[in-house]
Amino acid sequence: MQQTLNPTNNTQQMMPNMQATDTLHGGHELMDVHEVLGCLTSTLDQYLLYQQQVKDPELRDMLNRQHQFILDNYNILCECFKSGRNPSHHTTRYTMTQNNDVIYGLQPGQPKKPHTNASQITDQCISGYMMGLVKSSASVMTMGALEVTNPVVRRVIADSVPNFIEMAYEIFQYQNKHGYYQVARLDQNDMVNVINSYAPATGQQLQ
Repeated sequence: MQQTLNPTNNTQQMMPNMQATDTLHGGHELMDVHEVLGCLTSTLDQYLLYQQQVKDPELRDMLNRQHQFILDNYNILCECFKSGRNPSHHTTRYTMTQNNDVIYGLQPGQPKKPHTNASQITDQCISGYMMGLVKSSASVMTMGALEVTNPVVRRVIADSVPNFIEMAYEIFQYQNKHGYYQVARLDQNDMVNVINSYAPATGQQLQ
């Protein structure tokens, strides 16, 4: 967990007729953070819909924990976005409950295709939707953090990205152990060739 910065250390001298809030955000930043907040809102709303459909208690517990974490993340981002200053508490670290064991290899199964009825939506489908939402949020927040000029808002968004990566990995672990997300492996010789295709650099310091 990293502390947010105090924007008062980076304030610039205001021009005449400018309000105090005019110095808090740049124009491009406003639109990027608007997109981040919209993405988080969509994720939270869709998690609510999925919560009514999930059958597996393990997946429901994961969904509830992630929803609560994302909601808190959304609230502190709203808070510092409006004020330009430190939120009421710092970003926290998401802790997943899945282990790090990965099952490798592909097993044959039925081809996937779009469903024709909502009753066909399963926990496998929902976990996939959750994965898509969390990955999208991580991408949007990464792009947004690169455009934000306010130091507090930038730090809150940047510190949030690793948490969304962790949530995506937790969903992957759940999918993988249930056979929903299979991991292909290359031929052993091909794997070795790819791994050995790069080597550490030496003597590359710029003068």
